[in-house]
Amino acid sequence: IGLAAIQLIEYENSMPLLYLYNNTNTLRGLQLQGGTTTASFSSSSPPEYYPVTKIYIPPDVYQRSLSLDLGNGACKWTPPQYDVPDEPEFHKTIIAGYPSGDKRETFIQMEALTGWPAKDEWDFEFLGITNHPFIKANYPHHEGIWGWGNVADQVVLVIRNIRRSMVEYHDILWDLNYAKTWEEATHNLDRLYTERPPIEDFYRWRDEVVMDECHHYGWFIDYWMEGGLMRDIYTNKITTPEHWNMLMIPGGYTRAELDYDTVVGPDTVVSPSYDPHCTNGDISEGCEPVAVISAEKARDYTDGPAETTKIATALSRDDRMGQYVIAPEAWDCIWTELIQNDKGPKTVYDRPGLDESDYNFSAEMLGEMISELDRVIDKYNGPDW
Repeated sequence: IGLAAIQLIEYENSMPLLYLYNNTNTLRGLQLQGGTTTASFSSSSPPEYYPVTKIYIPPDVYQRSLSLDLGNGACKWTPPQYDVPDEPEFHKTIIAGYPSGDKRETFIQMEALTGWPAKDEWDFEFLGITNHPFIKANYPHHEGIWGWGNVADQVVLVIRNIRRSMVEYHDILWDLNYAKTWEEATHNLDRLYTERPPIEDFYRWRDEVVMDECHHYGWFIDYWMEGGLMRDIYTNKITTPEHWNMLMIPGGYTRAELDYDTVVGPDTVVSPSYDPHCTNGDISEGCEPVAVISAEKARDYTDGPAETTKIATALSRDDRMGQYVIAPEAWDCIWTELIQNDKGPKTVYDRPGLDESDYNFSAEMLGEMISELDRVIDKYNGPDW
Protein backbone atom coordinates (compact mmCIF):
# COMPACT_ATOMS: atom_id res chain seq x y z
CA ILE A 1 0.00 0.00 0.00
CA GLY A 2 1.41 3.38 -0.92
CA LEU A 3 0.86 5.28 2.31
CA ALA A 4 0.58 9.04 2.32
CA ALA A 5 -0.59 9.33 5.92
CA ILE A 6 -1.59 7.10 8.80
CA GLN A 7 -3.99 7.83 11.63
CA LEU A 8 -4.55 5.42 14.52
CA ILE A 9 -7.75 5.98 16.50
CA GLU A 10 -8.04 5.46 20.24
CA TYR A 11 -7.10 1.92 21.21
CA GLU A 12 -9.98 -0.50 21.78
CA ASN A 13 -9.29 -4.02 23.09
CA SER A 14 -12.00 -5.47 20.88
CA MET A 15 -10.97 -3.99 17.53
CA PRO A 16 -8.27 -1.34 17.14
CA LEU A 17 -8.46 0.25 13.71
CA LEU A 18 -5.86 1.51 11.27
CA TYR A 19 -7.13 4.28 9.02
CA LEU A 20 -5.34 4.67 5.70
CA TYR A 21 -5.76 7.93 3.80
CA ASN A 22 -4.81 7.70 0.12
CA ASN A 23 -3.83 11.33 0.12
CA THR A 24 -1.02 13.26 -1.51
CA ASN A 25 0.09 14.71 1.85
CA THR A 26 3.36 13.44 3.29
CA LEU A 27 3.65 11.49 6.52
CA ARG A 28 5.95 13.50 8.79
CA GLY A 29 5.88 11.54 12.04
CA LEU A 30 3.72 10.16 14.84
CA GLN A 31 2.59 11.95 17.99
CA LEU A 32 1.48 9.82 20.95
CA GLN A 33 -0.90 11.22 23.55
CA GLY A 34 -2.48 8.88 26.06
CA GLY A 35 -4.13 6.06 24.14
CA THR A 36 -4.35 7.97 20.88
CA THR A 37 -1.79 8.20 18.10
CA THR A 38 -2.25 10.74 15.34
CA ALA A 39 -0.10 11.22 12.28
CA SER A 40 1.32 14.65 11.52
CA PHE A 41 0.44 15.94 8.07
CA SER A 42 2.23 18.40 5.83
CA SER A 43 -1.10 20.24 5.53
CA SER A 44 -3.51 20.96 8.36
CA SER A 45 -5.61 17.76 8.24
CA PRO A 46 -6.98 15.05 5.92
CA PRO A 47 -9.94 16.07 3.72
CA GLU A 48 -13.23 16.33 5.58
CA TYR A 49 -14.86 13.86 3.20
CA TYR A 50 -12.48 11.18 2.03
CA PRO A 51 -12.73 7.41 1.44
CA VAL A 52 -11.31 5.51 4.39
CA THR A 53 -10.24 1.87 4.53
CA LYS A 54 -10.66 0.25 7.96
CA ILE A 55 -8.32 -2.66 8.71
CA TYR A 56 -8.36 -4.83 11.82
CA ILE A 57 -4.96 -4.85 13.54
CA PRO A 58 -4.47 -7.51 16.26
CA PRO A 59 -3.47 -5.96 19.60
CA ASP A 60 -0.05 -7.62 19.69
CA VAL A 61 0.82 -6.06 16.34
CA TYR A 62 -0.80 -2.72 17.12
CA GLN A 63 1.26 -2.25 20.25
CA ARG A 64 4.52 -3.13 18.49
CA SER A 65 6.65 -0.62 16.63
CA LEU A 66 7.94 -2.07 13.38
CA SER A 67 9.51 -0.70 10.24
CA LEU A 68 6.84 0.17 7.73
CA ASP A 69 6.69 -1.60 4.39
CA LEU A 70 5.38 1.12 2.09
CA GLY A 71 5.23 -1.12 -0.96
CA ASN A 72 7.26 -1.28 -4.16
CA GLY A 73 10.48 -1.72 -2.16
CA ALA A 74 9.97 1.45 -0.09
CA CYS A 75 10.03 1.47 3.71
CA LYS A 76 10.28 3.68 6.78
CA TRP A 77 12.51 2.68 9.69
CA THR A 78 11.01 2.76 13.17
CA PRO A 79 12.49 1.60 16.49
CA PRO A 80 11.45 -1.78 17.90
CA GLN A 81 8.99 -2.38 20.71
CA TYR A 82 11.35 -2.49 23.69
CA ASP A 83 8.79 -3.87 26.14
CA VAL A 84 8.63 -7.52 25.10
CA PRO A 85 5.51 -9.47 26.15
CA ASP A 86 5.82 -12.98 27.53
CA GLU A 87 3.21 -14.52 25.25
CA PRO A 88 4.78 -14.81 21.77
CA GLU A 89 6.82 -17.97 21.25
CA PHE A 90 9.85 -16.70 19.36
CA HIS A 91 12.56 -18.58 17.49
CA LYS A 92 15.50 -16.88 19.21
CA THR A 93 18.87 -15.95 17.78
CA ILE A 94 22.29 -15.52 19.39
CA ILE A 95 24.33 -12.75 17.74
CA ALA A 96 27.84 -13.95 18.58
CA GLY A 97 30.97 -11.95 17.93
CA TYR A 98 34.37 -11.06 19.29
CA PRO A 99 34.07 -7.93 21.48
CA SER A 100 33.45 -4.92 19.23
CA GLY A 101 33.01 -7.18 16.22
CA ASP A 102 29.94 -5.18 15.18
CA LYS A 103 27.24 -7.29 16.75
CA ARG A 104 25.38 -4.05 17.40
CA GLU A 105 25.16 -3.25 13.70
CA THR A 106 23.74 -6.73 13.13
CA PHE A 107 21.15 -6.77 15.87
CA ILE A 108 19.98 -3.28 14.89
CA GLN A 109 19.18 -4.74 11.47
CA MET A 110 17.32 -7.61 13.13
CA GLU A 111 15.32 -5.12 15.17
CA ALA A 112 14.46 -3.09 12.07
CA LEU A 113 13.50 -6.18 10.09
CA THR A 114 11.16 -7.56 12.76
CA GLY A 115 10.18 -4.82 15.22
CA TRP A 116 11.48 -6.83 18.19
CA PRO A 117 14.50 -5.85 20.34
CA ALA A 118 17.80 -7.42 21.33
CA LYS A 119 19.21 -7.90 24.83
CA ASP A 120 22.75 -8.39 26.08
CA GLU A 121 23.96 -11.67 27.60
CA TRP A 122 24.96 -9.85 30.81
CA ASP A 123 21.50 -8.34 31.16
CA PHE A 124 20.04 -11.84 30.95
CA GLU A 125 22.43 -12.89 33.71
CA PHE A 126 21.76 -9.98 36.07
CA LEU A 127 18.22 -8.86 35.20
CA GLY A 128 16.75 -12.29 34.52
CA ILE A 129 15.46 -14.30 31.60
CA THR A 130 13.00 -12.45 29.38
CA ASN A 131 11.36 -13.14 26.03
CA HIS A 132 13.75 -11.03 23.93
CA PRO A 133 14.29 -12.86 20.63
CA PHE A 134 17.82 -11.54 19.89
CA ILE A 135 20.70 -12.10 22.30
CA LYS A 136 24.04 -10.30 21.90
CA ALA A 137 26.92 -12.48 23.07
CA ASN A 138 30.69 -12.24 23.56
CA TYR A 139 30.83 -15.77 25.02
CA PRO A 140 33.18 -17.69 25.22
CA HIS A 141 35.49 -14.66 25.30
CA HIS A 142 36.36 -13.54 28.82
CA GLU A 143 34.21 -10.43 28.29
CA GLY A 144 31.17 -12.67 27.86
CA ILE A 145 28.95 -14.95 29.91
CA TRP A 146 26.42 -17.62 29.01
CA GLY A 147 23.65 -15.66 30.69
CA TRP A 148 20.62 -16.73 28.63
CA GLY A 149 20.22 -20.26 30.01
CA ASN A 150 18.62 -22.53 27.43
CA VAL A 151 16.25 -20.11 25.67
CA ALA A 152 18.14 -19.72 22.37
CA ASP A 153 17.52 -21.62 19.14
CA GLN A 154 20.19 -20.62 16.62
CA VAL A 155 23.44 -18.67 16.20
CA VAL A 156 24.45 -15.93 13.77
CA LEU A 157 28.20 -15.26 13.88
CA VAL A 158 29.50 -11.76 13.12
CA ILE A 159 33.14 -11.29 12.07
CA ARG A 160 34.98 -8.00 11.70
CA ASN A 161 38.48 -6.98 10.63
CA ILE A 162 40.87 -8.04 13.41
CA ARG A 163 42.75 -4.74 13.57
CA ARG A 164 39.62 -2.61 13.79
CA SER A 165 38.11 -5.05 16.26
CA MET A 166 41.05 -4.49 18.60
CA VAL A 167 40.66 -0.72 18.40
CA GLU A 168 36.94 -0.72 19.06
CA TYR A 169 37.27 -3.37 21.77
CA HIS A 170 39.44 -0.93 23.66
CA ASP A 171 37.19 2.02 22.80
CA ILE A 172 34.19 0.32 24.40
CA LEU A 173 36.23 -0.56 27.48
CA TRP A 174 37.25 3.10 27.68
CA ASP A 175 33.64 4.22 27.24
CA LEU A 176 32.69 2.06 30.21
CA ASN A 177 35.60 3.38 32.26
CA TYR A 178 37.24 -0.07 32.16
CA ALA A 179 34.37 -1.45 34.25
CA LYS A 180 35.00 -4.66 36.16
CA THR A 181 31.38 -5.36 37.12
CA TRP A 182 28.00 -5.30 35.42
CA GLU A 183 26.90 -2.50 37.73
CA GLU A 184 29.88 -0.34 36.78
CA ALA A 185 29.35 -0.98 33.08
CA THR A 186 25.64 -0.17 33.32
CA HIS A 187 26.42 3.09 35.09
CA ASN A 188 28.55 4.23 32.12
CA LEU A 189 26.33 3.14 29.24
CA ASP A 190 25.46 6.72 28.35
CA ARG A 191 29.12 7.25 27.38
CA LEU A 192 29.04 4.65 24.59
CA TYR A 193 30.16 5.95 21.17
CA THR A 194 30.24 9.59 22.29
CA GLU A 195 33.97 10.21 21.66
CA ARG A 196 37.32 8.63 20.83
CA PRO A 197 39.75 7.75 23.62
CA PRO A 198 43.11 9.51 23.87
CA ILE A 199 45.68 7.58 21.86
CA GLU A 200 47.95 7.22 24.90
CA ASP A 201 45.16 5.34 26.74
CA PHE A 202 44.84 2.98 23.80
CA TYR A 203 48.60 2.39 23.61
CA ARG A 204 48.74 1.53 27.30
CA TRP A 205 46.01 -1.09 26.90
CA ARG A 206 47.37 -2.29 23.56
CA ASP A 207 50.81 -3.08 24.94
CA GLU A 208 49.33 -5.15 27.75
CA VAL A 209 46.84 -7.36 25.94
CA VAL A 210 46.86 -7.26 22.13
CA MET A 211 49.39 -10.06 21.54
CA ASP A 212 47.17 -12.43 23.55
CA GLU A 213 43.93 -11.06 22.11
CA CYS A 214 45.05 -11.93 18.59
CA HIS A 215 44.75 -15.57 19.66
CA HIS A 216 41.41 -14.98 21.40
CA TYR A 217 40.08 -13.58 18.12
CA GLY A 218 40.73 -16.77 16.14
CA TRP A 219 39.82 -19.05 19.05
CA PHE A 220 36.43 -17.33 19.27
CA ILE A 221 35.73 -18.04 15.60
CA ASP A 222 36.80 -21.68 16.00
CA TYR A 223 34.55 -22.17 19.02
CA TRP A 224 31.37 -21.26 17.18
CA MET A 225 32.29 -22.67 13.77
CA GLU A 226 33.12 -26.03 15.36
CA GLY A 227 30.02 -26.13 17.52
CA GLY A 228 31.70 -25.57 20.89
CA LEU A 229 34.71 -27.84 20.41
CA MET A 230 37.17 -27.30 23.27
CA ARG A 231 40.49 -25.94 22.02
CA ASP A 232 43.47 -24.26 23.62
CA ILE A 233 43.56 -20.52 22.96
CA TYR A 234 47.27 -20.29 22.15
CA THR A 235 48.11 -23.54 20.34
CA ASN A 236 44.64 -24.23 18.85
CA LYS A 237 45.04 -27.86 19.88
CA ILE A 238 42.01 -29.85 21.03
CA THR A 239 42.12 -29.75 24.80
CA THR A 240 40.67 -31.42 27.86
CA PRO A 241 37.67 -30.26 29.89
CA GLU A 242 40.01 -29.59 32.82
CA HIS A 243 42.21 -27.29 30.76
CA TRP A 244 39.16 -25.66 29.14
CA ASN A 245 37.70 -24.86 32.55
CA MET A 246 40.95 -23.13 33.48
CA LEU A 247 40.88 -21.11 30.26
CA MET A 248 37.34 -20.01 31.00
CA ILE A 249 38.20 -18.28 34.30
CA PRO A 250 38.91 -14.61 33.43
CA GLY A 251 42.22 -13.63 35.00
CA GLY A 252 42.34 -16.83 36.98
CA TYR A 253 45.70 -18.03 35.68
CA THR A 254 48.75 -16.60 34.00
CA ARG A 255 49.58 -17.61 30.45
CA ALA A 256 52.46 -19.70 31.80
CA GLU A 257 50.07 -21.55 34.13
CA LEU A 258 47.77 -22.23 31.18
CA ASP A 259 50.57 -23.63 29.01
CA TYR A 260 49.20 -26.56 27.05
CA ASP A 261 52.21 -28.82 27.47
CA THR A 262 52.23 -28.18 31.22
CA VAL A 263 48.53 -28.77 31.83
CA VAL A 264 47.67 -31.35 29.18
CA GLY A 265 51.05 -32.78 28.22
CA PRO A 266 52.94 -32.66 24.92
CA ASP A 267 52.31 -36.32 24.06
CA THR A 268 48.80 -36.68 25.45
CA VAL A 269 46.22 -38.00 23.00
CA VAL A 270 43.12 -35.87 23.60
CA SER A 271 39.67 -36.97 22.54
CA PRO A 272 37.41 -34.16 21.32
CA SER A 273 35.17 -32.63 23.98
CA TYR A 274 32.49 -30.01 23.55
CA ASP A 275 31.18 -27.24 25.73
CA PRO A 276 28.26 -28.77 27.67
CA HIS A 277 26.12 -25.79 26.70
CA CYS A 278 26.36 -27.02 23.11
CA THR A 279 25.84 -30.72 23.80
CA ASN A 280 23.03 -30.28 26.34
CA GLY A 281 20.74 -28.41 23.95
CA ASP A 282 21.06 -24.97 25.54
CA ILE A 283 20.85 -23.74 21.94
CA SER A 284 18.15 -25.94 20.48
CA GLU A 285 19.66 -26.15 16.98
CA GLY A 286 23.26 -26.40 18.17
CA CYS A 287 26.15 -23.95 18.44
CA GLU A 288 27.27 -23.93 14.81
CA PRO A 289 26.09 -20.70 13.14
CA VAL A 290 23.31 -20.74 10.56
CA ALA A 291 24.86 -17.63 8.99
CA VAL A 292 28.16 -15.74 9.13
CA ILE A 293 27.90 -11.99 8.69
CA SER A 294 30.79 -9.82 7.52
CA ALA A 295 30.76 -6.53 9.41
CA GLU A 296 32.65 -4.83 6.60
CA LYS A 297 30.36 -6.12 3.88
CA ALA A 298 27.29 -5.12 5.92
CA ARG A 299 28.26 -1.46 5.51
CA ASP A 300 29.56 -1.68 1.95
CA TYR A 301 27.40 0.13 -0.60
CA THR A 302 27.74 -2.77 -3.05
CA ASP A 303 27.69 -5.82 -0.77
CA GLY A 304 25.67 -4.43 2.14
CA PRO A 305 22.13 -5.27 0.99
CA ALA A 306 23.18 -8.89 0.45
CA GLU A 307 24.31 -9.11 4.10
CA THR A 308 20.91 -7.77 5.19
CA THR A 309 19.33 -10.47 3.06
CA LYS A 310 21.46 -13.08 4.87
CA ILE A 311 20.29 -11.73 8.22
CA ALA A 312 16.64 -11.67 7.18
CA THR A 313 16.88 -15.15 5.68
CA ALA A 314 18.35 -16.52 8.93
CA LEU A 315 15.45 -14.99 10.87
CA SER A 316 12.95 -16.44 8.42
CA ARG A 317 14.08 -20.05 8.87
CA ASP A 318 11.37 -20.66 11.46
CA ASP A 319 7.90 -19.13 11.30
CA ARG A 320 8.00 -18.27 15.01
CA MET A 321 10.21 -15.37 13.96
CA GLY A 322 9.72 -15.43 10.21
CA GLN A 323 6.12 -14.24 10.59
CA TYR A 324 7.45 -10.91 11.90
CA VAL A 325 10.10 -10.29 9.23
CA ILE A 326 9.22 -7.44 6.89
CA ALA A 327 8.52 -8.41 3.25
CA PRO A 328 11.61 -9.34 1.17
CA GLU A 329 10.92 -6.44 -1.19
CA ALA A 330 11.73 -4.06 1.68
CA TRP A 331 14.98 -5.70 2.86
CA ASP A 332 17.21 -3.52 0.68
CA CYS A 333 15.33 -0.47 1.91
CA ILE A 334 15.98 -1.44 5.54
CA TRP A 335 19.70 -1.53 4.74
CA THR A 336 19.44 1.90 3.09
CA GLU A 337 17.59 3.39 6.05
CA LEU A 338 20.13 2.12 8.58
CA ILE A 339 23.39 2.50 6.66
CA GLN A 340 22.94 5.24 4.07
CA ASN A 341 20.37 7.30 5.95
CA ASP A 342 21.91 6.74 9.41
CA LYS A 343 18.66 5.79 11.08
CA GLY A 344 18.62 3.88 14.35
CA PRO A 345 20.73 3.88 17.53
CA LYS A 346 24.36 5.01 17.66
CA THR A 347 27.03 2.56 16.58
CA VAL A 348 30.82 2.49 16.46
CA TYR A 349 30.66 4.47 13.23
CA ASP A 350 29.15 7.48 14.98
CA ARG A 351 32.18 8.23 17.13
CA PRO A 352 33.48 11.76 16.55
CA GLY A 353 37.13 12.71 16.39
CA LEU A 354 39.92 10.37 15.39
CA ASP A 355 39.44 7.52 12.94
CA GLU A 356 40.05 3.90 13.91
CA SER A 357 42.99 3.88 11.47
CA ASP A 358 44.72 6.54 13.59
CA TYR A 359 45.34 3.96 16.32
CA ASN A 360 48.50 2.07 15.40
CA PHE A 361 50.12 -1.25 16.27
CA SER A 362 53.71 -2.41 16.38
CA ALA A 363 55.15 -4.55 13.59
CA GLU A 364 55.17 -7.49 15.98
CA MET A 365 51.50 -7.05 16.76
CA LEU A 366 50.56 -6.73 13.10
CA GLY A 367 52.57 -9.85 12.36
CA GLU A 368 50.65 -11.74 15.05
CA MET A 369 47.36 -10.55 13.56
CA ILE A 370 48.37 -11.63 10.07
CA SER A 371 49.52 -15.02 11.34
CA GLU A 372 46.19 -15.64 13.06
CA LEU A 373 44.23 -14.44 10.03
CA ASP A 374 46.22 -16.72 7.73
CA ARG A 375 45.51 -19.67 10.03
CA VAL A 376 41.77 -19.02 10.11
CA ILE A 377 41.51 -18.28 6.38
CA ASP A 378 43.45 -21.41 5.43
CA LYS A 379 41.35 -23.52 7.77
CA TYR A 380 37.94 -22.35 6.61
CA ASN A 381 38.90 -22.36 2.95
CA GLY A 382 39.55 -26.07 3.32
CA PRO A 383 37.36 -28.82 1.85
CA ASP A 384 35.65 -29.54 5.18
CA TRP A 385 34.06 -26.08 5.11
